[in-house]
Amino acid sequence: MCDTLVALANSTVDGSVIFAKNSDRQPNEPQIMVRIPRKTYQQGTKLKCTYIEIDQLTETYEVFLLKPSWIWGCEMGANEFGVNIGNEAVFTKEKYAKSGLIGMDLVRLALERAKNSEEALNVIIDLLSEYGQGGNCGYEKPFTYHNSFLIADQSSAWVLETAGDYWAAQKVKDVRSISNCLTIERDFDLCHPDLVKHAVVKGWCKDENDFSFSRCYSDVIVTRFSGSRHRCDTTTTFLQEHRGSISVANTISLLRSHDTKTEGRQFTKHSLKSVCMHGGFIFGDHTTCSYVASLNNNKNTYWVTGSSTPCIAVFKPLWLVDEEPITFSESDQAGAVDYWQMRERLHRMFLENTVIDPAAFLIARDKLETELYQKVAKLDLINVCREDLLEIMKYALEAEERLIKKTIADSTGKRPVITGNIYYKYYWHRQNKRLASKKQMLFPPVE
Repeated sequence: MCDTLVALANSTVDGSVIFAKNSDRQPNEPQIMVRIPRKTYQQGTKLKCTYIEIDQLTETYEVFLLKPSWIWGCEMGANEFGVNIGNEAVFTKEKYAKSGLIGMDLVRLALERAKNSEEALNVIIDLLSEYGQGGNCGYEKPFTYHNSFLIADQSSAWVLETAGDYWAAQKVKDVRSISNCLTIERDFDLCHPDLVKHAVVKGWCKDENDFSFSRCYSDVIVTRFSGSRHRCDTTTTFLQEHRGSISVANTISLLRSHDTKTEGRQFTKHSLKSVCMHGGFIFGDHTTCSYVASLNNNKNTYWVTGSSTPCIAVFKPLWLVDEEPITFSESDQAGAVDYWQMRERLHRMFLENTVIDPAAFLIARDKLETELYQKVAKLDLINVCREDLLEIMKYALEAEERLIKKTIADSTGKRPVITGNIYYKYYWHRQNKRLASKKQMLFPPVE
C-alpha cells in the first residue's frame, strides 16, 4: 500500500516540481537508501533483476533508490537527470503471473535508462511488453499485485496504470495523485492497442463508448478493502485546495496526516485510510519510508527520512553530490539496514509507550526541521558550492541522531506496554517477536 503525488511548476509556491511518496509495506521490512553510479557493460551482458534475467544496456545512469533491502528494484527514486518515479500496488481482474519483472524492478530500470519522464514511460511500457510483470513482492508473507506508476521530471509528469499486460497512460497537467487503485477512466492519452477490445471480449463493457479503464479492469473488492480510494481522495483534495501554494513543508505535513478517526490514536489503532499508514490489522501495511523531491533547473533537493512512520520521523535534505553522508553504496547492505533499524527502534518505543515525553520529542523534531528549511531557503542553488551542501547534510544527520539517541537513552528502563484492541496488541507483539528472531540484530546498539 502506498500513496504518490506530484505538483508541477504551475502549482507550487516556488515554481519547482514537487514529487512525494509514502511507501507502505510490511512493518519489519527495512527500506534502505542506496546510490549507484553510472556504469558501463559489455554488449550481450545479462541483468538479474528480482526474479528474472533480462538484457542489460551498455550504459546505465546514476540512480538514488529507496528500496526494500531484499528487492533488486525500488519503491521510489531519482536519477542524475532529475527523473523521479514511484510505483503503487493495484488490484485488477487480470491474472497475476508467478514470475516476471515486479513493479519495483520496472521503477529502477526506467531510472537507469531514461533522461526524462516520457522516456521513462516508454521504457516501462516496452519492458512490460517484452518480459511481463509478476512475482511475489511480500517480505514475510506472499503478496502479488499489478502496478501503477507516477513518473516526473523537472517539467512534466505521467501516470501509467497497468492490469497484467494491459495499460493506460495519462499526462499530468498540474497536480496528480495515485494510490492502490486504478484512477484513469476514459481520459487517457496513450493505451495498450487492445485495451478496449479486451474489456469488450471479457464482457466488462459493451463497447468503446461504455469503456472506463478503472471500472472495467479493477478488482472492486480488494481495492475497496485497501482503503486506497479514501487516501487518494485525501491527497487529491489537498493538491487541488493548495494549487499555487504547494511546498515541501506542507507536502511533508500531508505525508504525516492521519484519518480523522485515527488522529491522536495512531499508536493504538491501525488505519488503512491514513496517508501515514499505521499497521495493526490483517489487511494493510505500515509506512516504512517517506520521500519528497523538489525539482528545478538549478539543483534538485531530496527530503528523506530513511525510516518508517513519517509522523515521528525527521525529514533531512539530500543533494546527490560526491561524498554526501546520507545514502549507502549497494554493497553496504549492513550499514543501510542499521541506519533504518536505529530509527525503527524509536518507532517501536512510541508504539510500546516507553518514550518518556513524546510531545517534547516532536517539538524538538519540528524545531530541527524548521532550522533545516531555513538553511536550505538561504542557499543560492545556482552558485552554491558542494562544501556548503555537505555541511548542511552532515549537520542534519548528526542533529537527528543526537535527538533520537537522547530520546532512547532517556526512556530506557520504562516498561513497554502496547495499548489498543486485542488484535492490535497481538499484531505488534508478533511483529516485534519476528523482528527479534531474525539473524541480524533487532536494533544496533545506541552509543
